[in-house]
Amino acid sequence: MNLSPEDALRLNVLLNQELFALRIDEGKRLVTGLTPRGEAKVPLNPNCAEEKYLRQVREMISNHVLGSPHGYPRFMHRWTRMGHARAESLTKLLRLGEPEAVAAVVHAEGLTDEIARHAWWVDQSPDHARAMLAREQVARGEMGKVLADFLVEFLPYEEDTQRVVESVRLVLQPGLVDDATRTQLWARGQRKPAYRVGFLKTLPDDLPVEAVPHPRFAALEPVLGELAATGNEHARLLARVLAAPGQAWLETVEGVFRRCADQGVVIQLFEAIEAYFAPIKPPDVRYRDMTPLLQYCAQPEDCVNDARLCRELAALKARLPEEDLPLLESLRVCACVGEQLIAPIFGLSDSVGPALRQSIEPVIDPLMPHLNRLRGR
Repeated sequence: MNLSPEDALRLNVLLNQELFALRIDEGKRLVTGLTPRGEAKVPLNPNCAEEKYLRQVREMISNHVLGSPHGYPRFMHRWTRMGHARAESLTKLLRLGEPEAVAAVVHAEGLTDEIARHAWWVDQSPDHARAMLAREQVARGEMGKVLADFLVEFLPYEEDTQRVVESVRLVLQPGLVDDATRTQLWARGQRKPAYRVGFLKTLPDDLPVEAVPHPRFAALEPVLGELAATGNEHARLLARVLAAPGQAWLETVEGVFRRCADQGVVIQLFEAIEAYFAPIKPPDVRYRDMTPLLQYCAQPEDCVNDARLCRELAALKARLPEEDLPLLESLRVCACVGEQLIAPIFGLSDSVGPALRQSIEPVIDPLMPHLNRLRGR
């Protein structure tokens, strides 16, 4: 190790005190540590080629923190073999000053609110904010609102639509943004459908849309409520769809279909549909074409390869008026929908805008009558 005596001394002093996290600014040649008393800075004075000197600095830090100069990759190998990301392991990673180590921390299952605060001090990025907000313990902690505020401010500059959807989905978790911000995000969705998909995923039953129940909801509500109380998921989901919030959700889905302009939004929209109807999704049903899907859903209920689903459908069919039985078919069609339907199309095309909407017509055109039926059209 050929660090200058002054740098070696200062780094040793820094590393031998209580240290939460460390970052290395190569451009400014500066090592900064986060301690209980605040930030402690060590300016570097290279006495050889700068790249070689910074490598020696990292080796010194790694040797002190991990007992090995090999740093993050070697440590991660041992850590993975041990199985879990314990808090002690995560705090060690944050003291390395390595960007890859910080990325590992923010994605770790063992992440806590305090460790998230220290990781955020090291490197503030939208990817890190999304990763940490995906952890319930962070979203509900003090860092939740900090990360949500950052993502809301960054959203206008985010170009990747799938990341837009994910950011909106995450910041809409309870307690992170106020009503004014929520209204603002919804309004942006008028021009950018990706925002609306985030709402569909996180607030499916609380969308800011004025809607009225399905025309048949009042007549069917007593029967559906009675069956739902016995655990009938088909009855519960049909009641959910026919009620005003469900009608608002379907209206929003249709609006996104009309305005979607890139593949990322479409993929996330199909994921939202699949999640909404997941309680009645038949096992092992992953159609890649609408024709066999529609044929499957038009068959009698005994075609469902699941005893529970068969019992629920039979019980519901026995209680519904004849005129309302088509609602069950449409409910089943939506439950079989998923991202796999558009994968063959997107695998052969990278179209955007009107060309994209035209490319997915083989899926959307057969699906839309069922969405319309569930909306009472």
